[in-house]
Amino acid sequence: MSRTVKTAAPADSTPARARKNRRSVVVPLLLVAVLGGAGALAVTRPWERGESTTGQAPVAHDVVAVGKGSLSTGIQAGGTLGFDKPTPVVATGGGTLTALPAVDTVVRTGGRLYEVDGRPVVLLKGARPMWRDLGPKATDGPDVEQLKRNLIKLGHAEGLGLEADQKFTPGTATAVKRWQKALGVPQTGTVTLGSVVMLPQGTVRVQQVGAQLGAAVGTASVLTVTSTDLVVTVQPAENQLSRFKPNGKVTVKLADGGTVNGRIRSLLRGGTDDGEGGSGDGGSGKTTVTVALDAQGPAKKSGPSSVVVSVVGDSVSDALIVPVTALLALDGGGYGVKVAGGADATAARLVTVRLGLVADAKAQISGDIRAGDQVVVPK
Repeated sequence: MSRTVKTAAPADSTPARARKNRRSVVVPLLLVAVLGGAGALAVTRPWERGESTTGQAPVAHDVVAVGKGSLSTGIQAGGTLGFDKPTPVVATGGGTLTALPAVDTVVRTGGRLYEVDGRPVVLLKGARPMWRDLGPKATDGPDVEQLKRNLIKLGHAEGLGLEADQKFTPGTATAVKRWQKALGVPQTGTVTLGSVVMLPQGTVRVQQVGAQLGAAVGTASVLTVTSTDLVVTVQPAENQLSRFKPNGKVTVKLADGGTVNGRIRSLLRGGTDDGEGGSGDGGSGKTTVTVALDAQGPAKKSGPSSVVVSVVGDSVSDALIVPVTALLALDGGGYGVKVAGGADATAARLVTVRLGLVADAKAQISGDIRAGDQVVVPK
């Protein structure tokens, strides 16, 4: 519990006495700037502004107990929990859309993504989009290798000695026919353009359906799909950016009150689309930070929502902590605090301390002082 002590500046102001008073002065207005969470400390001293430290009106002070606990320079920023890597799916080839998936449908490699002219369009894993028919007459290419990897993974190449190379061999045609039989479509041995969709993710979730049944297949997006993993995106303020470092650790507070740890996966500079081809932030190019989560379970339980991201900074535990307003700037450099010895302010003793971490208007100190000691602070 704090108590109030009133002290008055001495009436006798001889030069020797003034020099003695300058050895330590309680700074009534201590300006602490925590820049970027780094704990930088700046102190304004009255005598450096040419102000007299004598002849002032009585100044009221409080005393507070030296605490013991943890201190951290971490910062917080609002973010959004959502599914990763939204990707538009463009239907190629020709025909009419005859079946579309429901939103939130999960499709795995080899599964049916949608339907054209009554035939399934299948999801396969690959970074290169399909751009031609792949059959016995196809020339060598990386798209052939991509197809063969999928046929091997789906189990249609057993006993064929098929290798994931760039040649469309007779064994490749046999594997394609096996796959077509399993799908219930004509066994031609050729994969026609538009019958498969190659996406880098092996498993996707349907986020949005952008076409209608009966629509003709063209160059427009049919679906938007995402990864099944959730990530957090943040657009920090400019003065927070220095704390967001690649692979840096963060803690995410979820909407349901739970928490999950994560790491900073990427930082992307650029404006947001305002729907008219421009930048929604006036061209300032905000940075979007993507956070990969260490565990998906808690995030999926909470679901897509707004979250709070705490960037892990420097931290200490079991530290002696005082308000920054208790610190005294000493003429010879360094800092001190006044430890109250009772109701009489003249009994307070000056203790030189070493300054540690500074955050949230609190400072870690060490020296000839202990938890529970009463230190003087401006009222």
